[in-house]
Amino acid sequence: MATTAYSVALHGGARLPTAGAGAPRSPSALLPRRAFHPLRLQDAPRTSLLRVKAASEDTSASGDELIEDLKAKWEAVEDKPTFLLYGGGAVVALWLTTVVVGAINSVPLLPKLLELVGLGYTGWFVYRYLLFKESRKELASDIETLKKKIAGTE
Repeated sequence: MATTAYSVALHGGARLPTAGAGAPRSPSALLPRRAFHPLRLQDAPRTSLLRVKAASEDTSASGDELIEDLKAKWEAVEDKPTFLLYGGGAVVALWLTTVVVGAINSVPLLPKLLELVGLGYTGWFVYRYLLFKESRKELASDIETLKKKIAGTE
Protein backbone atom coordinates (compact mmCIF):
# COMPACT_ATOMS: atom_id res chain seq x y z
CA MET A 1 0.00 0.00 0.00
CA ALA A 2 1.43 3.39 -0.94
CA THR A 3 1.91 5.87 1.87
CA THR A 4 0.29 9.26 1.68
CA ALA A 5 1.61 12.38 3.41
CA TYR A 6 -0.86 13.59 6.01
CA SER A 7 -1.54 17.28 6.08
CA VAL A 8 -4.11 19.73 7.32
CA ALA A 9 -3.12 22.23 4.65
CA LEU A 10 -5.78 22.82 2.11
CA HIS A 11 -5.31 22.31 -1.60
CA GLY A 12 -4.92 25.47 -3.63
CA GLY A 13 -4.12 27.63 -0.62
CA ALA A 14 -7.76 27.87 0.46
CA ARG A 15 -8.45 28.93 4.03
CA LEU A 16 -10.88 27.41 6.46
CA PRO A 17 -13.88 29.59 7.31
CA THR A 18 -13.76 30.33 11.03
CA ALA A 19 -17.45 30.85 11.71
CA GLY A 20 -20.83 30.88 10.06
CA ALA A 21 -23.04 28.39 8.34
CA GLY A 22 -20.48 27.66 5.60
CA ALA A 23 -17.78 26.49 7.99
CA PRO A 24 -16.85 22.84 7.48
CA ARG A 25 -17.00 20.48 10.42
CA SER A 26 -13.37 19.41 10.03
CA PRO A 27 -10.36 20.16 7.82
CA SER A 28 -10.74 16.71 6.27
CA ALA A 29 -14.11 17.77 4.83
CA LEU A 30 -12.29 20.01 2.33
CA LEU A 31 -9.76 17.38 1.23
CA PRO A 32 -10.50 14.83 -1.45
CA ARG A 33 -11.72 11.58 0.09
CA ARG A 34 -8.81 9.55 -1.31
CA ALA A 35 -6.17 11.90 0.22
CA PHE A 36 -7.34 11.54 3.82
CA HIS A 37 -6.59 8.36 5.70
CA PRO A 38 -6.90 8.50 9.48
CA LEU A 39 -3.99 6.98 11.37
CA ARG A 40 -5.07 4.02 13.46
CA LEU A 41 -3.26 2.94 16.62
CA GLN A 42 -3.40 -0.71 15.58
CA ASP A 43 -1.28 0.15 12.52
CA ALA A 44 1.54 1.56 14.69
CA PRO A 45 4.46 -0.77 15.32
CA ARG A 46 4.63 -2.10 18.88
CA THR A 47 8.28 -1.07 19.29
CA SER A 48 7.36 2.62 18.97
CA LEU A 49 4.92 2.23 21.86
CA LEU A 50 7.69 0.69 23.96
CA ARG A 51 10.01 3.57 23.10
CA VAL A 52 7.39 6.08 24.25
CA LYS A 53 7.07 4.26 27.59
CA ALA A 54 10.87 4.14 28.03
CA ALA A 55 11.15 7.85 27.19
CA SER A 56 8.57 8.73 29.85
CA GLU A 57 10.53 6.74 32.45
CA ASP A 58 13.72 8.60 31.47
CA THR A 59 11.88 11.89 31.89
CA SER A 60 10.81 11.06 35.43
CA ALA A 61 14.37 10.02 36.29
CA SER A 62 15.78 13.25 34.88
CA GLY A 63 13.04 15.17 36.75
CA ASP A 64 14.30 13.71 40.04
CA GLU A 65 17.85 14.71 39.10
CA LEU A 66 16.62 18.21 38.27
CA ILE A 67 14.95 18.57 41.67
CA GLU A 68 18.08 17.36 43.46
CA ASP A 69 20.20 19.80 41.44
CA LEU A 70 17.85 22.69 42.28
CA LYS A 71 17.97 21.76 45.99
CA ALA A 72 21.76 21.75 45.92
CA LYS A 73 21.85 25.15 44.20
CA TRP A 74 19.35 26.60 46.69
CA GLU A 75 21.52 25.41 49.58
CA ALA A 76 24.55 27.06 47.92
CA VAL A 77 22.81 30.49 47.89
CA GLU A 78 24.29 32.55 50.72
CA ASP A 79 21.86 35.50 50.85
CA LYS A 80 18.43 33.89 50.39
CA PRO A 81 16.28 36.97 51.25
CA THR A 82 18.06 39.09 48.64
CA PHE A 83 17.68 36.30 46.10
CA LEU A 84 13.95 36.09 46.81
CA LEU A 85 13.63 39.88 46.64
CA TYR A 86 15.31 39.98 43.22
CA GLY A 87 13.21 37.05 42.01
CA GLY A 88 10.00 38.75 43.17
CA GLY A 89 11.12 41.98 41.52
CA ALA A 90 11.70 40.12 38.26
CA VAL A 91 8.20 38.61 38.41
CA VAL A 92 6.65 42.04 39.09
CA ALA A 93 8.68 43.59 36.25
CA LEU A 94 7.50 40.85 33.88
CA TRP A 95 3.88 41.36 34.91
CA LEU A 96 4.20 45.15 34.50
CA THR A 97 5.77 44.68 31.08
CA THR A 98 2.87 42.52 29.91
CA VAL A 99 0.40 45.13 31.17
CA VAL A 100 2.19 47.93 29.30
CA VAL A 101 2.47 45.88 26.10
CA GLY A 102 -1.22 45.00 26.33
CA ALA A 103 -2.13 48.66 26.75
CA ILE A 104 0.01 49.68 23.76
CA ASN A 105 -1.45 46.87 21.70
CA SER A 106 -4.99 48.10 22.35
CA VAL A 107 -4.32 51.52 20.76
CA PRO A 108 -5.52 51.19 17.15
CA LEU A 109 -2.58 52.38 15.01
CA LEU A 110 0.27 52.21 17.51
CA PRO A 111 1.25 48.52 17.04
CA LYS A 112 1.60 48.97 13.27
CA LEU A 113 3.59 52.17 13.79
CA LEU A 114 5.93 50.43 16.23
CA GLU A 115 6.31 47.54 13.79
CA LEU A 116 7.29 50.04 11.09
CA VAL A 117 9.83 51.67 13.45
CA GLY A 118 11.26 48.22 14.23
CA LEU A 119 11.60 47.35 10.57
CA GLY A 120 13.29 50.69 9.90
CA TYR A 121 15.76 50.18 12.75
CA THR A 122 16.49 46.64 11.56
CA GLY A 123 17.23 47.94 8.07
CA TRP A 124 19.49 50.67 9.44
CA PHE A 125 21.34 48.16 11.66
CA VAL A 126 21.94 45.80 8.74
CA TYR A 127 23.19 48.66 6.56
CA ARG A 128 25.35 50.14 9.32
CA TYR A 129 26.91 47.01 10.85
CA LEU A 130 26.35 43.90 8.71
CA LEU A 131 26.52 44.86 5.05
CA PHE A 132 30.22 45.73 4.73
CA LYS A 133 33.28 43.86 5.99
CA GLU A 134 34.81 46.87 7.79
CA SER A 135 31.61 47.58 9.68
CA ARG A 136 31.31 43.91 10.74
CA LYS A 137 34.83 44.14 12.18
CA GLU A 138 33.82 47.35 13.99
CA LEU A 139 30.75 45.61 15.43
CA ALA A 140 32.86 42.66 16.60
CA SER A 141 35.33 45.00 18.33
CA ASP A 142 32.46 46.92 19.97
CA ILE A 143 31.04 43.64 21.28
CA GLU A 144 34.43 42.58 22.65
CA THR A 145 34.83 45.97 24.37
CA LEU A 146 31.39 45.61 25.92
CA LYS A 147 32.24 42.08 27.12
CA LYS A 148 35.40 43.40 28.77
CA LYS A 149 33.48 46.23 30.46
CA ILE A 150 30.88 43.81 31.81
CA ALA A 151 33.51 41.32 33.00
CA GLY A 152 35.53 44.14 34.57
CA THR A 153 38.77 43.25 32.80
CA GLU A 154 39.17 46.63 31.09
